Order: sequence, then structure tokens, then C-alpha cells
Amino acid sequence: MPSTSETVSDSMSVISLLGGEAVLHAKPRVPLEWIPLVRQGLPSGSIDAAIRVTRITQSDLADALNISERTLLRRKREGMLSPEESGKLVRFARIVERTAVVFENTEVALGWIQSSNPSLGGVTPLSLLDTEMGADVVLDTLGRIEHGVFV
Repeated sequence: MPSTSETVSDSMSVISLLGGEAVLHAKPRVPLEWIPLVRQGLPSGSIDAAIRVTRITQSDLADALNISERTLLRRKREGMLSPEESGKLVRFARIVERTAVVFENTEVALGWIQSSNPSLGGVTPLSLLDTEMGADVVLDTLGRIEHGVFV
């Protein structure tokens, strides 16, 4: 939960979700600054940070990234994610960040992303993040929630 001096978006920013400057060895501020990090591969510590911050199980994270749990474990040993895996992890973090901004509450955001949703065909938003199209549907749903359009 954010402290009084820390906003929800600070506590659930993409950077903090992926381990902060200490893990990333960078502090990208705009999307263009993420591109070289993704291309070189994120440090595997970003996986542990995402699990710690979101309290999502490693198995659920692996499913959301469409990466086998064995591969995640191997990447942890190797110390680096592939560019493709890094892109998936950044996409996941961007959606978690967006969810926290829309709901203005970390706990509510984390609950929503892991709860079945009638407007998503009864599945959880987390279960749709394994594809770009699924991620787009989740972002669209968040936009509708933000604007008070509940369909």
C-alpha cells in the first residue's frame, strides 16, 4: 500500500513493478527509453519484483506472459530474459500500472486483475494478458471503466 507521500501510480509504476532502478540499472521515463532495455533483455530480477509487488504466483505470471514456468526458472538462473520475454513482462507491468491508475487503489486494482469479469466473458483480466489482443481488450475495458461506460 502506498505511503502518504507516495501515490498509487508511483507504487505501481512499470519501473517499480520491475524492480526499480536497482534491478533495471536504468530509469526509463518514456516508452522510447524502454526499447533498448527490452531489446537487450531485462534482468531476471524483474520477475521476482513483479511477483513480489503484485502478489501474483509465479505460475500465474508465467501463464500471463505465455512463458513456461520452467523457462522462467531457467531465466532466473541465467540472469536475463530474452527480448521477447522482456517485452511480455513490460506489457504485463504497463497493464498493472494502468489498472492501478484507473482504480486509484492498489488493492482494488490487484483484486480486479485477478477476478473473473463478466465484460471479459467471465475470465480474469490476468488470463488475457498472454496475447497482445487480450491485453488490448483489458486496456479497452479499463478505458470504459475510467469513463463510466459499463457494457
